[in-house]
Amino acid sequence: MPPDARIGERRSYDGALCTVRYVGEVAGTSGSWLGVEWDDPSRGKHDGQHKGVRYFTCRSKSPTAASFVRPTRTPDAPQTFLAALHHKYAGDPDEDKKPPVQIVFSGKVAEEVGFDKIRRKQAQLDELQYVMLDGLQIDRASLPDGSEPPIAQTCPKIKELDVSRNLFVKFGPVVDICAELKALRSLRANGNRFQDVLHDDALNTINGALDGITELALEDTLLSWDEVVHVASRLPSLTALHAGSNQLSSLTPTPPVPFASTLVSLHLEFNDFTSLADLAPLASLSALRNLFLKGNRISAITPPSSAELPIFGPNLQYLDLSYNAITRWSFVDGLPAAFPGLASLRLTHNPLYSDPDIDDTNNNSTAATTTNGSVPTPGQPAGEGSKGVSKSDEAFMLTIARLPSLRVLNFSSITAADRADAEMFYLSRIARQLAAAPVDAEGQILARHPRWKDLCEAYGEPAVVRRGEVDPGFLEARLVTVDFHVVGGGGGEEEGEEARKKTVQVPKSFDIYAVKGLVGRVFGLDPLKVRLVWETGEWDPVAGFDEAEGESEDEDLEAEWERRAEQGPPKEAAAPELEAKGGRWVKREVELRDGPRQFGYCVDGMEAKIRVERK
Repeated sequence: MPPDARIGERRSYDGALCTVRYVGEVAGTSGSWLGVEWDDPSRGKHDGQHKGVRYFTCRSKSPTAASFVRPTRTPDAPQTFLAALHHKYAGDPDEDKKPPVQIVFSGKVAEEVGFDKIRRKQAQLDELQYVMLDGLQIDRASLPDGSEPPIAQTCPKIKELDVSRNLFVKFGPVVDICAELKALRSLRANGNRFQDVLHDDALNTINGALDGITELALEDTLLSWDEVVHVASRLPSLTALHAGSNQLSSLTPTPPVPFASTLVSLHLEFNDFTSLADLAPLASLSALRNLFLKGNRISAITPPSSAELPIFGPNLQYLDLSYNAITRWSFVDGLPAAFPGLASLRLTHNPLYSDPDIDDTNNNSTAATTTNGSVPTPGQPAGEGSKGVSKSDEAFMLTIARLPSLRVLNFSSITAADRADAEMFYLSRIARQLAAAPVDAEGQILARHPRWKDLCEAYGEPAVVRRGEVDPGFLEARLVTVDFHVVGGGGGEEEGEEARKKTVQVPKSFDIYAVKGLVGRVFGLDPLKVRLVWETGEWDPVAGFDEAEGESEDEDLEAEWERRAEQGPPKEAAAPELEAKGGRWVKREVELRDGPRQFGYCVDGMEAKIRVERK
């Protein structure tokens, strides 16, 4: 018969941890019940309210964290730190005498080799440096009768200790354990449910027991920020703090604490923050260099009700904002002001990254039709297996272009070429928006692109041709018929010359990036790894014709040059003969370089022949 349960008691049933929140009867049933809040909220059936009657309240916000169990159900037996240590690492001597369990991979039996040696080494508790005792029902440091040897004598070399997901009610037992581990540098106490932390005498009279610890993990403890800070402030050498999955939605001002000048990395993943302003108190952490905010619900720098911009310390260089709810490019534009030292950013898995045009209400792209009737759209996500420009590539370049001080994005180093390509790509996108809007909306559009002026100074202001201002009979309103042909490698899955040549109708308003995206979809190539060369079909005279020694003057050379130009290019059959005599002509070709210029300004006429080369 288990002992009487108490409110706040920690229990484990078949390895599933819970906290007793209620002891008593439940309407409509007979006998007594225990209302428990499970650490794993998926195990429960309600939130403490049953059939319209609230019996208790859970710390978890999950609607299924609670359930009722009978007091007669036998819980798992709690144990001390040393008992768990011996169970995990020393084990039962008779266990090694049992025949090994066969391990089968694809019908083949694998033989265990070397595990006996590992077990014997682990059994040397006085040599252990990295210890994991998570989920072993630990509720105290040692037995009160003193029958166990001192922890410092049993395992004095432990550097990293994990006591996550155990039965601790107070932080005192954890302090008692750490006080004897003089070599301890990392402590993980995730998933515990510490109670009344702010008034825990063990933390208030700690006497240097945690002075050597530099890394502390309190994830999934459901502690408030004040409680996390209260514990962390007892670690004067703290450099890394993990406080993820604690349902935090805002941070209270941080009082002067020892770790304010030592904390380098702060992990606040999977909480409930919705704006960067919720984290403004972190500005007082002068040494903070890395801030991890993955998996929150952040969508703005400041909430609509506040106009005060949070400004973080200049030492903060790395920011992880992946898996949030960012949908506007104005958020990215505001990052340099909020993080003046920002050099590395992770922004993937946000709505903005899945669809970079989600915030672009004026994006009107014109479709180009191939001779076989298909309609590829450059800049749009290609179909399954297509080699076209992806949305993530666009978002990657737009992010680089909007953040001039960024050196690393999504773990990729940004080279000078990457930045130039990205900034020209961004400039072309701004020009496209301007071309699709009336003149009186230009100021409103440029206000959304604060880097417009700097980019124009660096690369030149692109020509903006508004379709509504162009006569339909002019070239700007027409399609250019382009004969593309691929050289130096295959052109897709098909074989033969037909696969390497395509005729495509290309709008003059496309920029070179859009044309490359079209080429990528038509030929199945990576558009970022091709070079476009316009074969003009014209000939240029080149100097080098023979002269009689002593009979030539500069003015004679100039006259000869003009005469050759007036005669026009040679016939193909005559070209070798002309070169043999010393003079020659070359076909004029122009590479279409990446940039914001529109395609109609890069070629002449309504027809063009373009060679596609792999870089």
